[in-house]
Amino acid sequence: MSDVPRSLDDLDFAILAHLQEDGRRSFTDMADALGVSIGTVRNRVGRLLRARTLHVIGRADPHHVGFRAPANLRLQVRPSHELGRVAERVAALPEASYVALVSGEYDLEADVMCRDLDHLTELVTRQVQPLPGVVRVRTDLILRIVKYGQPDLALVTGAESGA
Repeated sequence: MSDVPRSLDDLDFAILAHLQEDGRRSFTDMADALGVSIGTVRNRVGRLLRARTLHVIGRADPHHVGFRAPANLRLQVRPSHELGRVAERVAALPEASYVALVSGEYDLEADVMCRDLDHLTELVTRQVQPLPGVVRVRTDLILRIVKYGQPDLALVTGAESGA
């Protein structure tokens, strides 16, 4: 299958909405609710996973599992041709849970999960700041998670909210 994502149809969006509501929802339950076969749901989910449109993960609140210094890092990278390499290095860190190229004052954003402030300090000063191309790092502690979730897919499709 091509790595180029194909356009999503109404059934794809419906399946995604069901999984956003409950990532453990069974293919059988979704098929029944959507009026399609289990095989259709299984195939669609497989296609969405292969295309990297869908990522099924269990996301724990960092504070509840012992990370006392989760943080958001924003990096400026110069020259710009170093950005991809810096992004890959940061993404490879075991502490990194989210890494994205962004626009604006900074070029790269990463959420990192650290045991404590010493761990965060070590990560930033010895692993991130010394990377060739990194000229500035802004570190913001994540004090509390208010929401983990995904946007309502109806914002894209224009359909009414709900699965």
